[in-house]
Amino acid sequence: MAEPEKKHRFFDIHPPVFWPAAIISGLFIAVTIIVGDPMDDIFASVQNFISDSFGWLFILAVNFFLIFVLSMAGGKFGKIKLGGPDAVPDFSRGSWFAMLFSAGMGIGILFWGVAEPLYHYSSPPPLDPTTTAMAAQLAMEFSFLHWGLHAWAIYTLVGLALAFFAFNRNEPLAIRSVFKPLLGDRTERLPGHLIDILAIVATLFGLATSLGFGVEQVSAGIGHLFGIPVTPQLQIILIAGVTGIATMSVVSGIDKGVKSLSEINIRIGAVLLAFIFIAGPTVFILDSYLQNIGGYLNNFFAISFWSESYSGGTWQNSWTVFYWAWWISWSPFVGMFIARISRGRTIREFVLSVLVVPTLLTFFWINAFGGTAINIEMSGAGALAEKITGNISLSLYTLLEQFPLPLITSGVAMILVISFFVTSADSGSLVVDSFASGGKINT
Repeated sequence: MAEPEKKHRFFDIHPPVFWPAAIISGLFIAVTIIVGDPMDDIFASVQNFISDSFGWLFILAVNFFLIFVLSMAGGKFGKIKLGGPDAVPDFSRGSWFAMLFSAGMGIGILFWGVAEPLYHYSSPPPLDPTTTAMAAQLAMEFSFLHWGLHAWAIYTLVGLALAFFAFNRNEPLAIRSVFKPLLGDRTERLPGHLIDILAIVATLFGLATSLGFGVEQVSAGIGHLFGIPVTPQLQIILIAGVTGIATMSVVSGIDKGVKSLSEINIRIGAVLLAFIFIAGPTVFILDSYLQNIGGYLNNFFAISFWSESYSGGTWQNSWTVFYWAWWISWSPFVGMFIARISRGRTIREFVLSVLVVPTLLTFFWINAFGGTAINIEMSGAGALAEKITGNISLSLYTLLEQFPLPLITSGVAMILVISFFVTSADSGSLVVDSFASGGKINT
């Protein structure tokens, strides 16, 4: 059973989890800084070994997760309400969707939304598209694969498990609680501590990937708009500033801080999306959105289970397997966050909402920005592919240069990146706080 929460303690930790996780993270950072550039080769070797040896397992597992959560929504368990029959949602549906999207995809989709489709178009997966039109559609289908139902299925599975055990079984809101049926009371001892330590480390590393993309994009935007050299010192200053803002947001809590920032993100993102939709190839965006969703669904099983076994290449290890590992590393963070904001929803509502709504919005964003970039490239104007693949951090700003008011729209884009940066940092902090305090919600 969950222990009573102690509120208003400034430093409230669960020592068997907090200190080992802090030491592991600190040692990892220290070794990386001391060793320097050679660590890049070590990381690459480890990643290649995992991808080459266990890529098939990632593919199988992620497909299983999707099938499982859909079965939960469609089966007899779908009517169960998270928090019990009398539970009432803590947030309106609009605020709930805004926080889901901001936590799950924010910085990543801003970084890759333009670059990935164009990258796949100029360097297609090894499936031999015979025309530029086929290459374009294949690029969009794989972009949809990486950012669509499979990614959100991972978050849905972890979030649903955490929400059920926390709100319906009165267990701490921690990863170890999910293993209570298997481990029993041992979740309160060493096995449970190890699970939460691993969850914290995985969350920190997953966040580091996304926040790394974020600071690259913010610093590239500053350099692009103001001509300031992009240096490690500038990036450190940006990280410190964003961390300070995120800390204030965390202290103010979910309802005031994270919720408000998430809603701001959605509004700014909607303005930028509307600009591309109106100033860009509007009819093409609508036509291709329908066609790309149809192509994605038509080839769903083929590309979902494709393992590059006959071609023997490494494309999939660099893209699909990387994404599955990235989303899995993010799943304790995003899963716990969406669990925390989802009390009062039925399992069916939870699963279908978390799967479908962010996926369709993500698809439209990728289609509008990435599809517009492909359209410009196919028309022979702009030479975007060369510019963007040469510096992915500038991909969003490079696209906006093709339309009127580039300084204004690039400034808005940079503000959006910063806002998503802060939202990812503060929601991640809330999650790590909960894990490190033994599953307390208010810490």
